[in-house]
Amino acid sequence: MIILGIDPGTARCGFGIIDKRGNSLKTVTYGLIESDREYSQPERLEIIYVEINRLMKKYRPDIMAVERLFFSRNVTTGMTVSEARGVILLCGALAGVTVMEYLPAQVKSAVTGNGTADKQQVQKMVKALLNLKEIPKPDDVADALAVAVCCGASIRMQQIKGQQS
Repeated sequence: MIILGIDPGTARCGFGIIDKRGNSLKTVTYGLIESDREYSQPERLEIIYVEINRLMKKYRPDIMAVERLFFSRNVTTGMTVSEARGVILLCGALAGVTVMEYLPAQVKSAVTGNGTADKQQVQKMVKALLNLKEIPKPDDVADALAVAVCCGASIRMQQIKGQQS
């Protein structure tokens, strides 16, 4: 099962694609969708739309996992990230892909066992769980991989619950 994890953002949108087979997780690819400040918000959203669709066509994920916006101290930043999330969710819907959303605490808990883990703990566990040589940089990329790992763990728990019924 191919899972596309996304850490939404307007200037920097992290993505990570993993392949989940049974209990095994394998990294397929990861990276960053970036747009310069010189672009208008509609242009930035178009870049996100085009790049997410490119990833969808190339890797054909079974599931798209997107981090939910928890809160933002800066209302303007929160609004622009919400707009980026909307574009990302639309891409998943138009591609006919199952879209799952996770709060940051859910991602931290799934990856580290602690819903209040700090960024470094999450990054170290992503590196270990995906057997990577180094922690993916920048943080947005590591966060996107963590969202994908969370989704994989969530699916595994649903499968276990289904077998116990």
